[in-house]
Amino acid sequence: MNLSLIDPFVLAQDYPDTLSEKLRSGHATCLRFNRKGDYLASGRVDGTVVIFDIETNGVARKLRGHTRQIQSLRDGRYLLSSSQDWKCILWDLQDGSRVRTVRFEAPVYIAELHPYNHLLFVASLFEDQPVLVDVSSPKPIKRILPSAPYRPPPPESEEVDPAVAAKQAAQDAKHSTCVTIFTALGNHIIAGTSKGWINIIETQTCTTIHSTRLCNGVVILIRLARNGRDLLINSSDRVIRTILMPDLSQLGIDLEPANIKLQVEHKFQDVVNRLSWNHVTFSSTSEFVTASTFMNPDIYVWERSHGSLVKILEGPREELGVVEWHPSRPMVVACGLESGYIYTWSIVTPQKWSALAPDFGEVEENVEYVEREDEFDVHPAEEIHKRRLDQEDEVPDVLTIEPHKSGADDDMESFRMPVLLDISDSESEEDIVTVGPGTMRRRSPGAGRELNDGDKDSASGRNGTTRGQRGRRR
Repeated sequence: MNLSLIDPFVLAQDYPDTLSEKLRSGHATCLRFNRKGDYLASGRVDGTVVIFDIETNGVARKLRGHTRQIQSLRDGRYLLSSSQDWKCILWDLQDGSRVRTVRFEAPVYIAELHPYNHLLFVASLFEDQPVLVDVSSPKPIKRILPSAPYRPPPPESEEVDPAVAAKQAAQDAKHSTCVTIFTALGNHIIAGTSKGWINIIETQTCTTIHSTRLCNGVVILIRLARNGRDLLINSSDRVIRTILMPDLSQLGIDLEPANIKLQVEHKFQDVVNRLSWNHVTFSSTSEFVTASTFMNPDIYVWERSHGSLVKILEGPREELGVVEWHPSRPMVVACGLESGYIYTWSIVTPQKWSALAPDFGEVEENVEYVEREDEFDVHPAEEIHKRRLDQEDEVPDVLTIEPHKSGADDDMESFRMPVLLDISDSESEEDIVTVGPGTMRRRSPGAGRELNDGDKDSASGRNGTTRGQRGRRR
């Protein structure tokens, strides 16, 4: 019935258009949806990970284990958080416990979980080599990944100049990996370097099988679409690129490493203002590309089919950092760099009340209504009783929650995190807090400031002493 109240043209819209609401629980620095999109993980400046329930906008869980700013999150049944305190923590959201804690020799820039093995992840470090970490045992196993690009061996008939080879080796040694992600199957790792190269590394052997020079700047961020075949790359040359990847699962069967080609599909940039991009992401269907801008409060949305700009989402009066798109809805969230608020853009649907009944008519302003002669006649009791019985034939089920199908990987992830119902644990910093699933209330002014009996006694004792001192002073 609710769908009939919505304009069908609004239902066909695939991207948001209005800043609808904002959330806050501390100063957020990074965001990540889970695969179903019912929870939003937020990393704070103080190292706390806050998980919001999207339906109630309340805090479902708080995870405390880091001491500095959270750099990246990877959400699912198991959540991986990386921080500037040189640690990565693997959390179990079933009970909020820590599965593993891994410490590195440098601050962690970004970390990514394996798509199928939650005990395997890859981490990019500040001014250090990236590592592939296996935490299946209590003592983690770290394997260093190469940052130098792959150079095909020269033919045996050609002689290699030692001076040229030494110069090339010196240049390759200057490469450092800035970001690493897994492919859709997890058999390969895609790494972006500080010299603008894209390396494809085998996960099992940790060797580079292909390298492509993409740009002259630094590869800042790499995002993989849900189909696993499209790459979104943000670089320091102020150009966002979408790349079509070959099917790496066919390596050794129908595809050779020498035949791998990364084809650039579109380049998105602001030629007039020469804007830099803070963060980029794909839409839920990979039809749109979204980016937040440097020193600008707007969010740009491009359409991939034509490579054209379709919408500029006007944001608050502050620069926005990480931007994320909901996995199944036309909804975009971003965090403000100054305030730490989490802003949400969605589609505000005006309701069509004329769809409730065929004879309803919507008017822009109040009009005088003329009552019909038989409109409020009293009907016989038998007819009223018959209508009531007809309505009671169908019993509505208001307790069963039907699973929301948003993709093929929903069957793989059947986990649903239990929401904490304790107000002190699920308390957010907004005026509206969640009490339970689907239940919200307005925060009372003195919430969280109650004193226990001992504190009350000590407080009254202190007050009495103060009053006595005041009396003696008089």
